[in-house]
Amino acid sequence: MKTTKTRLVGASAVLLVSFVGAWEGLRTEAYKDIVGVPTICYGETKGVKVEDLATKAECDAMLNTSLKEHEAGMRQCLSPPDQIPIKTYLAMVSLSYNIGTGAFCKSTARRRLNSGDWVGACEAATWFNRAGGRKVKGLVNRRQAEYRMCMQGARE
Repeated sequence: MKTTKTRLVGASAVLLVSFVGAWEGLRTEAYKDIVGVPTICYGETKGVKVEDLATKAECDAMLNTSLKEHEAGMRQCLSPPDQIPIKTYLAMVSLSYNIGTGAFCKSTARRRLNSGDWVGACEAATWFNRAGGRKVKGLVNRRQAEYRMCMQGARE
């Protein structure tokens, strides 16, 4: 069985789950998000149908699993991922969870991380503040919170 390395353990995992959970919010009944995608729990979209329901425990488990999946996808396009300061790393997992690993792996933020430019990566991550082609205040606020976390790591 192949094991995937993770940095989402202990205090780091707790910090990220609470950070992402607070920004995503919990909804146990599926709904259509700002661009019309069926969504449930803490922003889960994979396989969701509008009539879906979930318990808080199911949502918590989904978030933990999904964060680790997004981290694994993110790690595949980072070189080397374990040299990134932990708070910068956590901010990037949050970004990846929100925009998807495909978008993350194509981003300037990823390119800057790979070159060791932590500050530049934090800045580039703030550019993901649109949904449906328009700037969304909630995404602007989330990116600023991620930026603050990211910069705590970048200044280590």
